[in-house]
Amino acid sequence: MRLNQKLAEVRRNRTLYAMIAPYFLIFFTFTVLPVVLSLIISFTNFNMLELPKWVGWQNYARLFVQDDVFLIALKNTLMFAVITGPVSYIACFVLAWIINELSPKVRTFATLVFYAPALSGNAFIVWTLLFSGDAYGYINAFLMKWRIILEPILWLKDTKYIMPIIIIVQLWLSLGTSFLAFIAGLQGMDKSLYEAGAIDGVKNRWQELWYITLPSMRPQLLFGAVIQITSSFAVAEVATTLAGFPSVQYAGHTIVTHLMDFGSLRYEMGYASSIATVLFGIMLGSNLIVQKLLRKVGD
Repeated sequence: MRLNQKLAEVRRNRTLYAMIAPYFLIFFTFTVLPVVLSLIISFTNFNMLELPKWVGWQNYARLFVQDDVFLIALKNTLMFAVITGPVSYIACFVLAWIINELSPKVRTFATLVFYAPALSGNAFIVWTLLFSGDAYGYINAFLMKWRIILEPILWLKDTKYIMPIIIIVQLWLSLGTSFLAFIAGLQGMDKSLYEAGAIDGVKNRWQELWYITLPSMRPQLLFGAVIQITSSFAVAEVATTLAGFPSVQYAGHTIVTHLMDFGSLRYEMGYASSIATVLFGIMLGSNLIVQKLLRKVGD
């Protein structure tokens, strides 16, 4: 009986299903299917020249027991994500909240200024010049001019500075899609909710933020959380551009750069797939935790 009801519903909405079918086919082919295949390949030894050979949990055992570089990459990635994820997420919302209070022309200009780093394809050139390890690097030149240091610091070759610099650059680049989503959410707020809140006892802007603004923006907050978590765990371009590949003593090595090493250079696709599966599991778990926390906003 239930199956008949489902079939009848499909027949009634066949036009809608036909319209979403192309997107579903593309999404399944290029997103769902590769994830499933990657999970299966992670249990094999596959070098792209020979047929995959089933090895069971051997790749995962090697990953956590024998691969010391992966453990360094895991530590670097978790540290990077714990710092940049929450900081950039909160910064995106706070800046969007402040900019939303400005006049339309000023708001448009401020949005462009803060979003510009995400649009720039040559953003790393600026930071490479700033942290250049010779006397012509801007930071070294400034510090030497004021006698703070006597000789240039090799910023991107010293393990003490590599990860802090990568974190700083990523925070500078983080005002991207989440920032625009928050701006759009704030612009689409129903102003009558604030009037109703004032009648119900909301007395200041902080109460408006907690009881009205944030609950009304849950879709944008969830979307922003997914984007920020993904970008913080999937960091690779910043690390390889600034610190090189591989970086000195793997100080800037992340899970994605480790994945690039085994997947793009060594063609150990089975082992690379196990790295990708672990990263996928970490991202999925983090997203579920954050979404559960965001559902409590305004309670």
